[in-house]
Amino acid sequence: MKVIIIGGGEVGFHVAKALSEEDYDITVIDIDPVKCKRASENLDVIVVEGNGASPKTLNEAHVGDADYVLCLTKVDEVNLIASQQAHKLGANKIIARLRNQQYTTKESIVRPEKFGVDIVIHPEKEACEEIIRSVNHPYAVQAVEFESGRLTMLGIHLDNDNNHLFGSQLGKICLEYSHFRFAVIAVLRGQETLVPWAEFEFEKGDIAYFVIKTEDIENLLELTEKPVIETHRVMIIGGSKIGRTLAKELPSDSINVRLIESNRPKAGKISHKIDKSMIIYGDGTDIEFLKSENIQEVDSFITVTENEKTNLISGLLAKHLGVKQSIIHVSTSEYIPTIKEIGAGAVISKNLSTVNAILKELHSDLTDAPVMTFDEIDVDVIELQPEKGSIITQKSLKELNLPKDCIIGMINHHGKIRIAHGASILTEDDIALVFSKSKAIDQIKKMFNE
Repeated sequence: MKVIIIGGGEVGFHVAKALSEEDYDITVIDIDPVKCKRASENLDVIVVEGNGASPKTLNEAHVGDADYVLCLTKVDEVNLIASQQAHKLGANKIIARLRNQQYTTKESIVRPEKFGVDIVIHPEKEACEEIIRSVNHPYAVQAVEFESGRLTMLGIHLDNDNNHLFGSQLGKICLEYSHFRFAVIAVLRGQETLVPWAEFEFEKGDIAYFVIKTEDIENLLELTEKPVIETHRVMIIGGSKIGRTLAKELPSDSINVRLIESNRPKAGKISHKIDKSMIIYGDGTDIEFLKSENIQEVDSFITVTENEKTNLISGLLAKHLGVKQSIIHVSTSEYIPTIKEIGAGAVISKNLSTVNAILKELHSDLTDAPVMTFDEIDVDVIELQPEKGSIITQKSLKELNLPKDCIIGMINHHGKIRIAHGASILTEDDIALVFSKSKAIDQIKKMFNE
């Protein structure tokens, strides 16, 4: 499978990283020599330095042979022109990243499909959807849905001094709470990702990533000693695209939304366009202002200005002042592990949200491509189906010599999902959701295929 990625920035780099760990022919194109150097030094990919919208550069990359072309530069117009050129040169399928959502409205004259684009990814839209999931799960540092919402992964910060989970092995905890099934697919301890097995013991400060059926969330909250929280009051810092979209999308009938914007003229313009939410002129990094807005009564504090340092400061202040949930948007993925380690709140990156949206689209055609990748934990999510007579179908999971750096979290049998456990036996009719560090992916795939 040949995939050409135009744009080696944060999004392009992380998509290339996820795919290059599989057996795909990846080419990255970028006009910036620094980005090209980063890709060539850190990834197993072909790098072409040049203009991705230029037919000369695309021919050099053999775009006509590409199964997928991903147009992922920061400029919408460049992505559209690159898509058009790739389409004319014979590329099979094209995915384009477009920030301006007006291009995909019915009224738009400039429509992506006229440029040969098959699938459009909107970064801000993807980030908003992830933020809304976090608002719906305020007890978690991260919430991800699988299987059309029937399965949920929740990152839970174990910060209670006397949590009953401490001092017991994970295998014993699973037996004690056998009235519902759950899998712990990773634990973030400091900045190290651990893949826990039966003998694993939790420590205070761990962020545990649980996979459960969505219907069992309340059981998981009881297990982790987290209160059931409903969100009724939301404060959004920043009238960015993400901020404005959230103010429109959050249900006004059940949630009181206040959007804070530090630019007075911009705040005025937003107030004329959004009538579902209260628009307030103010500074989200001003302690006295936050106190005057009764920050301690806010259920979800969402900071999404265009300046990620402002987001970090306001998110930390809000957490210090007693807000129940703080959600911080960052562009630089390197910040994510540190923010989670200090317990500042949930962290959202529109870049990473875009990466995962692209991987999901690719997965529909590339059967063993990653479904999702994470930056805060060193784990990828892959769907695998056993070949007839493969090793993985011969014994129960606990009897197999599975790689220590991977966990089978879920099994889908003809549409019926169940949480995997030691006694589970896979069949050729099953699809397994596998959570694995990159170094173990080849080994686990081999067990499914031989």
